[in-house]
Amino acid sequence: MSEPALDSASNRARIRRVNEAPVRGEGRWVLYWMTSARRLDWNPALQRAVTWARQLGLPLLILEALRVDYRWASDRLHRFCLDGMAEHRDRLEGNRAAYYPYVEPTVGAGKGLLEALASPAAVVVTDEFPSFFLPRMVAAAGRALEVRLEAVDANGLLPLAWPDRDFTTAYSFRRYLQKALPEHLEADPGARPLVGDPLPAFPGLPAEVRRRWPPADDALLKDGGFASLPIDHHVPPVPFKGGRRAARARLERFLEEGICGYAEERNHPDAHRTSGLSPYLHWGHISSREVVEAVLDREGWTPADLGSETHGKRHGWWGLSTDAEAFLDQIVTWREMGYLTAWRKGDHESWETLPEWARATLTRHADDPRPHLYTREEFEEARTHDPLWNAAQRELRRRGVIHNYLRMLWGKKILEWSPHPRDALEIMLELNNRWGVDGRNPNSTSGIFWVLGRYDRGWPERPVFGTVRSMTSASTRRKVRLDEYLERFGD
Repeated sequence: MSEPALDSASNRARIRRVNEAPVRGEGRWVLYWMTSARRLDWNPALQRAVTWARQLGLPLLILEALRVDYRWASDRLHRFCLDGMAEHRDRLEGNRAAYYPYVEPTVGAGKGLLEALASPAAVVVTDEFPSFFLPRMVAAAGRALEVRLEAVDANGLLPLAWPDRDFTTAYSFRRYLQKALPEHLEADPGARPLVGDPLPAFPGLPAEVRRRWPPADDALLKDGGFASLPIDHHVPPVPFKGGRRAARARLERFLEEGICGYAEERNHPDAHRTSGLSPYLHWGHISSREVVEAVLDREGWTPADLGSETHGKRHGWWGLSTDAEAFLDQIVTWREMGYLTAWRKGDHESWETLPEWARATLTRHADDPRPHLYTREEFEEARTHDPLWNAAQRELRRRGVIHNYLRMLWGKKILEWSPHPRDALEIMLELNNRWGVDGRNPNSTSGIFWVLGRYDRGWPERPVFGTVRSMTSASTRRKVRLDEYLERFGD
C-alpha cells in the first residue's frame, strides 16, 4: 500500500511509524486518535489522517478520550479538557468526519476501546507528544495494535526529529533555528484539514462498542457532571474556559492589547502584557504555528524580511518590531527548546538531566543552613513568611497559572527553603503539575529546571544556591510593578 505523498521534508520529518503493522486495504475507516493536539485546525496529525482517508477512499473517525487515572487528574484539568471536547462535538455534528468523545467513568473502564476502534481501521494516526505518560501510552498502543500506527508531531514550528543534537543554551538553539526555520515556515501547517474534497460518510459504530463505551453526553461535556468520577475534587476548575474559541479570543485580545509594549513590560504583573496562551498551547487547543502566523500577519511580514545573519541574538532576525520579536523568542525559542529537550531526553524530569556543573554546585551546598524551611504542604497552602511568594502560589491555586516572571521567583525560593535541592525539584513538579492548568508540559518543566541551572550559566557563588542563579523577593519588588498583583493575590 503506497503512502500519501508529502509536499516537503519538513512534513515527512513530523511522521513517525510507531509499529511495523501494515496498512489494511480492506479496512472500514481511518482512525485519528487525538491525544495532545486537541484541535481541528492547524493540526498536521489530523491533516495526515484526512490525507490517508482521501487516498484510501474511506471515512474518518476521530477518537478523543479522557481517562481518569492519569496523575494529578482533577476537576480543574478535566473541565478544561472537556470544554474543548464539547466544542469538537458541536462543530462536527453533521460532518462526514465522525467524532467519538469518550470520558472514562472508572479506572480501567476505557481499556480495549482503542483496539475495538482500530481493529476495523485501515490505519491509525495519533499525536506525537514528548512528555508525561503519552510516549509510554503510544508505545504500548503500537505493540498492541495489528494495524499501522503513525505518530505525527504537531508541537511546534521545528519538527522534533529535525535536530541531531542537544542544546544547552537559548543562544545556541536560537542560532540553529535561524539556520533551520526558513524551510519549515514554508511547509503546510494543516490549517484547515477538514476543508476540501468531502470524505465518505461514516457508516456508524457497532452497537456493542457504544454500549460498552458510551460516548460522553451533555452532562459530562457541558454541565460539569463529573462529581462521581474518581479524580481530585480538591482542585477546582479555573475561572476561564478551555477550547479553541476561548484560545482564539485570548490570542486576539493579546494582539490588540498586550503585544504593544511586550518587550519592556512583560515582566511587570500589573502591566498585563503576557499572552495567557500557555494553558491552551499545553492542551493543544491552539497551535503555536497559528499563534506565530497571527503575529506575522499583524506585522505585515514576508519571508523576505528574514535576516541573513544567523547571529543567535534575541532581536533582529525575524525583521519584526521589538515587541513581536520578544514574543516570538518566548513561543519559538524557549518553548521549542523545552520540547526538544523532552524529546531527546526521555527522563527529562529527572535530577540527573541537569547540567553537571549545576548538580555539583547544588550538591556541595546541600547542607548549607537554610534561612527558612517549609514542608510541601506549607508551600502548597501558601503559608510562608514571604507575602510575594504566597501571592504567586495563590495565583497558581486560583487561576492555574503563575505570571512568567514570578514563576521564576516562585521556583528559586522553593529551592532556597527546601531541605535539599532534590526535595525542591520534587515540590516544584508536584505543585506545578497538580495546580497548573499548563503543567505536565515540556515548557513548564523547562522553567522548573531553569531554576536549578538548566539552560543557564554559573553566577557568583552564594549559600544554598552555589553558582546557580539566585533571586530575591526584595529585588523583584524593586524591579517590577506589583501593587495590583499583591492586592489581588495577597493576604
